[in-house]
Amino acid sequence: MWINGVAQSALPAGDRSVQFGDGCFTTARVKNGEIQFLDAHLQRLERATSALRIEGVDWQALEREMVRAAQPQQEGVVKTILTRGQGGRGYSAAGCSGPTRIVSVSDYPTQYHNWRERGVKLALSPVMLSKNPLLAGIKHLNRLEQVMIRMHLDQTDANEALVVDTSGCLVECCAANLFWRKGHQVFTPDLSQSGVNGIMRQHLIRVIESTSSWVLHQVSETPATLSDADEILICNALMPVLPVAEACDRHYAERHLYNFLRQSF
Repeated sequence: MWINGVAQSALPAGDRSVQFGDGCFTTARVKNGEIQFLDAHLQRLERATSALRIEGVDWQALEREMVRAAQPQQEGVVKTILTRGQGGRGYSAAGCSGPTRIVSVSDYPTQYHNWRERGVKLALSPVMLSKNPLLAGIKHLNRLEQVMIRMHLDQTDANEALVVDTSGCLVECCAANLFWRKGHQVFTPDLSQSGVNGIMRQHLIRVIESTSSWVLHQVSETPATLSDADEILICNALMPVLPVAEACDRHYAERHLYNFLRQSF
């Protein structure tokens, strides 16, 4: 792990990521020593820091640190965190020391290779996401909802969770975005009120809209809409896209959209 370019693992307790979850992060896949979609990950961090009004990030240094972390890895994961830095006890950001850069590397989740072949099972989570359009789409450091979703998921035999907001509409999975297909119509949840607008979600939307006969819709629908779906997919930057074999006791065998989207990698 590197903090502001220095190999270390100790973060000051006064850092606002510790005090308030004041920051953002991104998680990138490494293949053959290179970060996949590096520019998109940096742009995600830039958008998030702009929305959170975190100023003064040394973007050139951050990119060098991410690339350096990835180079020795044949296959792995680079996680990058940006915080507002150290500040006072209260909520005010006045007088903060300047952004903290944290870059770490870990092994690639091997279960994704198996899930590509057999598909994943989704379970509906009882933990609902709150609505907050100010933070919607951003991968900020306030992840307590996801921690609670994961805790419930660990008590099931499912691989991932279907997550709804407080109005009962589908948003995403615990750590992935969601798509489903009905004929040539493809659907993904509207994320204007909550959820994370993932890099792979953005990539798949571009592919579907620009290079296929599928018609994409961003919608607010309850889990009942999946009952007559022909196919369900989940995605994130690591997976990068996986077929769903079972969701809410219904089985899905078709992989037409999945096979099409796999060609984009």
